[in-house]
Amino acid sequence: MNDELTQKDIEKMEAEIEHRTLVVRKQALEDVKVARAQGDLSENFEYKAAKQFKNENEKRIRYLERMIRTAVIVSEDSAEDEVGMNNTVDVYFEDDDEVETYKLVTTVRSNSLQNRISRESPLGRAIFGHKVGDRCEVRVNDETSYFVQIRKIENTVDDGTDELRKF
Repeated sequence: MNDELTQKDIEKMEAEIEHRTLVVRKQALEDVKVARAQGDLSENFEYKAAKQFKNENEKRIRYLERMIRTAVIVSEDSAEDEVGMNNTVDVYFEDDDEVETYKLVTTVRSNSLQNRISRESPLGRAIFGHKVGDRCEVRVNDETSYFVQIRKIENTVDDGTDELRKF
């Protein structure tokens, strides 16, 4: 399954690739060169650390390039009164009798610790496109589901502060 990304996600990923290619790669190669010059590589911690950092940078570049290549571009546009991308939503959990606030984002920006949930998550899928007052069934799997109610929708936008996940 291809990840859903917005055009802004793609632009942010392209900027990170450019930075990693032009700045970080150059520094990583220099660090490896300097550490290699220190002599015996078998017990050279600086060399091993520099090689590991260089490899992690290259891995991140490949990951971002693959994400862009396989992405499905989704629109950030939605009706004023329905849950859409980058909207902040107050959700009432019936079973817990609690209200939680979430921001609906793409997979690469999701972060449960910051209450940013992916549109592709069970909760994100259930509330996407619904309006205030709607009762939605969240299907976790074929045997498990629960109900939530949308209490409030704030039409927030992507202001660029939601960081991309590392992996």
